[in-house]
Amino acid sequence: MLKSRFFLYIFLISIALTGCAKRGSITGGPKDTIPPILVGSSPRNMSTEFKGKEIRIDFNEYIKVKDINKQLIISPPMKYQPEIIPMGSASKFISIKIKDTLQENTTYSFNFGQSITDNNEGNPYSQFKFIFSTGPYIDSLSLRGSIKDAFSRETDNFVTVMLYEANETFNDSTIYKEKPRYVTNTLDSMVNFSLENLKEGKYHLIALKDKNNNYKFDPKADKIAFLNETVNVPDSVITGYQLELFKEVPVFKPVKPSQVSANRLYAGYEGDPKEMKVSVRNAASTEEIASVLTKVRDKDSLNVWLPRGLVTDSLKVQVSHRDSIKNFTVKFKEMKTADSLSVEAVQRGGLHFREKFMIRPSTPLVTIDSTKINLVNKDSVAVRFTYAYDAFKQEMEFDFPKEESEKYTFRLYPGALTDFYGNTNDTLKFNLSTRTYGEYGNLRLRLENVNRFPLILQLTNNKGEVKASYYSEGETQINFDAILPDKYQVRVIYDDNKNREWDTGSYLEKRQPEEVIWYKNGTDDLIDVRENWDVEQPINLGG
Repeated sequence: MLKSRFFLYIFLISIALTGCAKRGSITGGPKDTIPPILVGSSPRNMSTEFKGKEIRIDFNEYIKVKDINKQLIISPPMKYQPEIIPMGSASKFISIKIKDTLQENTTYSFNFGQSITDNNEGNPYSQFKFIFSTGPYIDSLSLRGSIKDAFSRETDNFVTVMLYEANETFNDSTIYKEKPRYVTNTLDSMVNFSLENLKEGKYHLIALKDKNNNYKFDPKADKIAFLNETVNVPDSVITGYQLELFKEVPVFKPVKPSQVSANRLYAGYEGDPKEMKVSVRNAASTEEIASVLTKVRDKDSLNVWLPRGLVTDSLKVQVSHRDSIKNFTVKFKEMKTADSLSVEAVQRGGLHFREKFMIRPSTPLVTIDSTKINLVNKDSVAVRFTYAYDAFKQEMEFDFPKEESEKYTFRLYPGALTDFYGNTNDTLKFNLSTRTYGEYGNLRLRLENVNRFPLILQLTNNKGEVKASYYSEGETQINFDAILPDKYQVRVIYDDNKNREWDTGSYLEKRQPEEVIWYKNGTDDLIDVRENWDVEQPINLGG
């Protein structure tokens, strides 16, 4: 009996111990979320009278340095980048070897951004700055502001903000050739900037989306923002400056034309081609060859259409733009002729109420015979239409009144279209259909606190694509009827030069881009338009 009780006692103790072991099992502890801690440096942070060539920074744990080329901001910029070790491997210290000659009486700031993390969990030592001065004191003034895109809803990240001293050496070419006195960067998550450790003085404030990361303005690659006036540091009146980034239209520059077929050249360009003209001559003659100029879709090139059957070794091509003239010689080779006329319909099947039906001929048209174009509905009743042909874009639009749930048929009979080569179309047939109005929504916008007219009102989707627009020369009640269900953003452009499009700025002309205002409504800036909905929305442009 005692023996049985003894074994029962041992069994119960074993179960209890097993249960305790399960409840007390090792889990590894909570995740480490603490960033590295600075424990010392040589020289110390915020030192003055620094004359050395190396800096060592010690931490309480193993760290890694990553993305240093994007994250590290040194102000003032150095001509020769310092050597920073270790890179990529774990260490408890960072060594900075300075290869540049430091300026006298200057405060230097090394902002490491998010580049320093602990070795195990990757916790960043966020915005760590190491600061020293080659003079007797640390400059402590600052300037703050924000960045926005002049046209788009979203603002670029990693925007470089720079200060140039406003002295006798600064001129319009300085930002193209010289590095600034002070620099900072918005890095990857901010639109606000802060330039710190500044000397008192007057400065030119510039921002760049600096593709080359060289602190110099390259108009072909970079966006720019600037103030027309200098800024004073310190400035007790202005607490924050707003800079609007824009991409300049490059200065017009023609590219040497190239032959693409027996009767066509590509004439490339940089800049705005609106006033571009091209004339072609046989190299052995002064007589100009008849040609037609059209835009190459989605490319910075123009088509130069030439007559069939040209026989020559080379062509003289003259490209003019306003007051500039450039001459080129193009070797002319035997190639396949590509001059047949075909027609592409932009809309296939369905046509929305707000759309115009568009076709694109493959070759430039010279004659359109509307008596050979016919439009009927599903009951074979003729429907009146109007048309317009854009010769430069090679696009032909048809407009006509549309009914709900209707089917339409366009027919272009032989000879309706004649192109540059005398080719005419065969019979073309395009079938189109409409939906019911109930499948669309109506949006009525009421503009409030309008600053000036004219203005362009645009509806964009979340990708920034313009889905509807209206040009107002005074109207404040604007209706967008029969628009597709979607969530829309509203953009208003003050069209100050009245050319019905947004105009960018120019640094050399000291011209800011035309003002753009996006509709804002707290945290949700989208206007939801659903099927069979009538949405009325006030748009306050007052600030």
